[in-house]
Amino acid sequence: RHELMLARDRAKVVRKAASVAAFNGWVTAVIAALSVPFAPFSFVGFLVTCGLALVAYNEFRGRKRLLAFDPSAATLLGWNQLGFLAMISAYCAWMTFTNLNSFSSQLEANPELEQALGSLSEFEGLYRLVVVGLYGTVFVLSVIFQGLNALYYFTRHKYVEAYLQQTPT
Repeated sequence: RHELMLARDRAKVVRKAASVAAFNGWVTAVIAALSVPFAPFSFVGFLVTCGLALVAYNEFRGRKRLLAFDPSAATLLGWNQLGFLAMISAYCAWMTFTNLNSFSSQLEANPELEQALGSLSEFEGLYRLVVVGLYGTVFVLSVIFQGLNALYYFTRHKYVEAYLQQTPT
């Protein structure tokens, strides 16, 4: 009984990491499902939906492997978060680039907007600030959240190894 109690206590850290993976997986899966209606109308939307689905799949797969005390599961989950961060970063960069360029071309193509909006240079400056602020904030928050998640997962590897070494079969 004493060995079972010790094994249960050692497994708490691994089970908690599996719970984090389940939460991340479900949140990402819901976001992927919500993005499906937009996927047929945009190549970028399609790529985002596929990327989100892949991240969710890997979170669930990593969770299952963690619960089986596979030490490589923690590494998989860490790299999954870094891949997710790369996808979010690329999306933010692309959306910033396309929004800033498309707005300038819209203003040039429709000179009557100057009469409706007043000073175009002020409005364009405000628009640029909002776009950069929005996608910059998403990027910074993603670096923090996905970066900390990746660090958390990578540090769980040693706990799985310790469980396997210290727990009798």
